Amino acid sequence: MTSSRPSQPFPLPAHPLRIATAQAPVVRGAVEANAAQAAALIERAAADGVRLVLFAEKFLTGYEPELIASDPARYTVTEDDPRLAPIAAACRAGGTAAVVGAATRDAAGVLRISALVFGPDGVLAARYDKQHQFGSEPEVFAAGTAGCTVELAGWQLGLGVCYDSGFPEHARTAALDGCHAYLVGALFSRGGGRQQVDTWFPARAIDNTVYVLLANHIGHTGGMDTCGHSAGWGPDGRLLSALGETETGLAVVDLDPARLREVREDLRMLSDIKGRDAAAAGARSRVRLG
Repeated sequence: MTSSRPSQPFPLPAHPLRIATAQAPVVRGAVEANAAQAAALIERAAADGVRLVLFAEKFLTGYEPELIASDPARYTVTEDDPRLAPIAAACRAGGTAAVVGAATRDAAGVLRISALVFGPDGVLAARYDKQHQFGSEPEVFAAGTAGCTVELAGWQLGLGVCYDSGFPEHARTAALDGCHAYLVGALFSRGGGRQQVDTWFPARAIDNTVYVLLANHIGHTGGMDTCGHSAGWGPDGRLLSALGETETGLAVVDLDPARLREVREDLRMLSDIKGRDAAAAGARSRVRLG
């Protein structure tokens, strides 16, 4: 039987896009040193043709909620913070965008766990704030109130931070907003965290037929031994690229529109739910890079 429903309810990109998830040890509370390391990884990625680099949750300080709360002016960044200049310069020099995890502070002094989005021109184009808080985070940080979709070279990229990814509706909302990929900077620890990585991320991918990328910490931060394994999964949930538990480097993933089309023609969940009654729930911001 031939279906009359369109097999592609959302527009697909025209060309492939190379993105990478970065994994490196951070220096506790050292915003300048960690920003310099992020810049170096962006430069390295640009030399390999990468168009966007994803970094772990609060990469600029480490996880460290108590340290951040002890001196917010020192351990959080504002959108015009001069300590972000090396990252902006690296993006501009290589024509590469970046999504960098940071603790942020707004004009009213409110602290948030954020993903800072730098365009390939080096401009800080957007800030996504973590919506689903974990453990003691609400004692220090305010929760975000809106999702975020970033457009780069025709690809719609939904952003998440760590615990966001444990809620299936977070990635589903991004997919229903037209996202082709779901990018998450996080901290997952050894033990249960590794099991969550191996379960949640391929599930978010295949449930929504989107590419999924995770940038995790390595080493010790926030009182936890982290499990690394930053990785990328295809829209069918298959692992495409991964780093080890302690490896510093980049896991590069080529997002392929032909593969995305093929998977979405086979796995029809997204088109079926859109055609039934679903709409993207909640507010979202949208930003186009480049």
